[in-house]
Amino acid sequence: MRKASRFKWASGQSKISAGPGMMNQAENRWCNWRSSLWILAAVLLSPCLPVLAQQEAPSKPDDAPARVDKLFAKWDTYNTPGCAVGVYRDGRSIYMHSYGMADLDHNARIEPSTVFHVASMSKQFTAASIILLSLEGKLSLDDPVQKYIPELPDFGAPITLRELMHHTSGLRDQWTLLDIAGWRYSFDLITNNDVLTMMSRQKALNFPPGSRYMYCNTGYTLLGEVVKRVSGESLREYTIHHIFEPLGMSHTHFRDNHAELVKGMAIGYVPKGDTYEISITNFDTVGATSLLTTVEDLQKWDENFYTPRVGGQRFLEEMLRPGKLNNGEDIKYASGLSLGTYKSLAVVDHTGSDAGYRSDMLRFPQEHFTVSVLCNVANGNPSFQAHRVADIYLTDKLKPEAAQPDPKPVLLTEPQLRSHTGAFINSDGNNILKVTFSEGRLTLASEGDDPGRALTPLAENRFRLGDAVYEFRNGAEGSGELAITRNREKPEIYTEIAPFDPLRADLSAFAGTYHSAEIDALYRFKIEDHKLVLHRLNYYPETLRMEGPDLFDSHLGVVRFTRDSSKRVAGFVLNSGRVLNFEFEKIS
Repeated sequence: MRKASRFKWASGQSKISAGPGMMNQAENRWCNWRSSLWILAAVLLSPCLPVLAQQEAPSKPDDAPARVDKLFAKWDTYNTPGCAVGVYRDGRSIYMHSYGMADLDHNARIEPSTVFHVASMSKQFTAASIILLSLEGKLSLDDPVQKYIPELPDFGAPITLRELMHHTSGLRDQWTLLDIAGWRYSFDLITNNDVLTMMSRQKALNFPPGSRYMYCNTGYTLLGEVVKRVSGESLREYTIHHIFEPLGMSHTHFRDNHAELVKGMAIGYVPKGDTYEISITNFDTVGATSLLTTVEDLQKWDENFYTPRVGGQRFLEEMLRPGKLNNGEDIKYASGLSLGTYKSLAVVDHTGSDAGYRSDMLRFPQEHFTVSVLCNVANGNPSFQAHRVADIYLTDKLKPEAAQPDPKPVLLTEPQLRSHTGAFINSDGNNILKVTFSEGRLTLASEGDDPGRALTPLAENRFRLGDAVYEFRNGAEGSGELAITRNREKPEIYTEIAPFDPLRADLSAFAGTYHSAEIDALYRFKIEDHKLVLHRLNYYPETLRMEGPDLFDSHLGVVRFTRDSSKRVAGFVLNSGRVLNFEFEKIS
């Protein structure tokens, strides 16, 4: 049995710092300014709804650590990976603990000092570097990125560094592009030069810069390259010299050499039956990812948002400034940070997910309280766990969302249910949903091998699945629509695909070889067993599913074949994840 005190920190059990009455006037002025900044940020932001943690019973200060341990009990073993947890309040670590193994091969346990790959949590440090350089007068956030990376094509409209930071650039995402080109994520070595070379060949954007938000890793890789070209130091060197060393973050750096030895680093894992397999990154690309850090070091970074030893007040203001679209609408994303509320309190947050690593850092600025959860297992779910830890420590501060009346299911006839069946495609053209009738109920599936999930009827045209409401309605020009609403956000609209008979389709028209100049890749479509099968580099053949005239679905994305003036198939357009309207030309 593990000794309960092994990873507990005595300092975390003590009384928290003195109240405002103990502060001098300078400290009071600083705290007033700091509170005003956070409150202003909270007012500017629209609420975001993270995964809601279940309401915990009120906890006493002395039983909170035990309740946190209970949350992570499934990982508190000698034969599973696990997580490190840091809880910070008023500038101190009030609880740090670790659960599970950093290295199952060598029986090395996770410690609070264990180093984790934190994936997209890296982005805030890349954005911080750009902002620091702007404060030094070495660049402007409104500079076009081509000023520093001239090999990036001119897409007809300038893309600013600010738009890269806010994911409003319209650039295609690097990971999806690499997948389309035949690279295998976390298996093939990927460098910054690989990303730059691929981006230099792109001919189009997903959308005009500044017109909408779409998360894009490419933007942060480019920002990392801008830091290098402007400062003369690599992103790794710049962040060490200007952020990590000044804050005393001695176990934090951007890993720009995948073969580097890092002492005390956790190995990533994915579940495999009743055991685990190693799942680690194979990147030499930095900016969007590749930061290594610990829950101990993250406390020092967290405190910089209250007492800015790095950057000062202007730095904090810019880091927390929400992005803005061309139409003036604020988005819920700042500089590598997601912004919103949780149970009526403002939160600043960012998660990370690469290979077998998962991470989250959840800050409650008005309470000077933060939870960091770093895991080396793909199903660790640190975001959900961080919110549950917050529920324990902030019980008296959090206000549960107003309970919504739970509509009672209704009974519908078979004809009523069957009237909603069909295939529906979203406005980006990159996702198809199929609604089918089986065993007296409607089921919803998103891929050919998805068994589907049952929709619960609330009314003749309204259904529920999980936390989402599905409403079938009439769309423009008489076509059917499926409107999906989650957490009271704007509904996502899917348009019904006109019914057709796939048996009447001439699949031979689609067979042949297709080429993309933007990634220099060949796709070969063949007819096998009366089905259209895709063959491409480094992937097993995949059978496409015909959903409409010239329209097919696959794990890769949605393929829509195009025809010339003679009605002959001339190419296809692929919509896949964060890459839209990607063109291939038929060459044979």
